[in-house]
Amino acid sequence: LQSPGRSTKPLQSVSDQDFEAEFVDVLNQQCYRYLQQRKEKTIPVAAKSGPLVAQTMAYATSKDVWKFITELGISKVQLSEDDIRTILDTLLYDGKVERILNVTGEYLYQAMESYLPPPGIVRMPCGICPVMRNCSEIGAVNPTKCTYLSEWLS
Repeated sequence: LQSPGRSTKPLQSVSDQDFEAEFVDVLNQQCYRYLQQRKEKTIPVAAKSGPLVAQTMAYATSKDVWKFITELGISKVQLSEDDIRTILDTLLYDGKVERILNVTGEYLYQAMESYLPPPGIVRMPCGICPVMRNCSEIGAVNPTKCTYLSEWLS
């Protein structure tokens, strides 16, 4: 359900206002940084309590990540937990995080090191673009103006 004052998601709003790829890049970097820091904090725990306890502590919910991003104050638009989930999904497709389902049915995310290069479709920017569903030949988001696609092709 959407709140009465919120007709579209902020990530879509940004795309409607000449989408800024840098905005999504910053969100990606900061979400990943939070998950990396959370994992690094568990290193001393692993030595004391064991690797399973440390691994469990390294996982974060999308709400944890949303709270971190909100407290950073890097976004002019109010982001929802769903927006952060979209960003976390791009990190998942990039092979930078793993996602598991906990016993309450909530997804948990953890930073990880990728041992294999990502598959071709993921390397193509369209495969991970958070506004791909808004992309069309005549819209504000289109292949002709896409900085991701231009960089990838060059």
